[in-house]
Amino acid sequence: MPTHIKQHSDPESGRTVFRVDGEMLIDDALLLERLIAESLNESGKTVEIDLADLDFLDSEAASVLRRIADDDRVTITGVEFFLQSAIDSAERSRS
Repeated sequence: MPTHIKQHSDPESGRTVFRVDGEMLIDDALLLERLIAESLNESGKTVEIDLADLDFLDSEAASVLRRIADDDRVTITGVEFFLQSAIDSAERSRS
């Protein structure tokens, strides 16, 4: 499944939101990083990355997301699915 990145402004929070769905590989994460850098430079608004609809994230893309999140103006939401998947996987491997 391809990656889709949608950008919109949240009028309540004043943030720029990047909603990501599909599968995120390294090239997708690098594109997202460039889009966020442009947004931060142009608008100065804080940024939210919403990953609630992301189906897959490879380790290289995760490293890029970590680097993006090091900026205090960026928050990542919607990662509960990945956390639960990691827990489920760990539990299955113990059985």
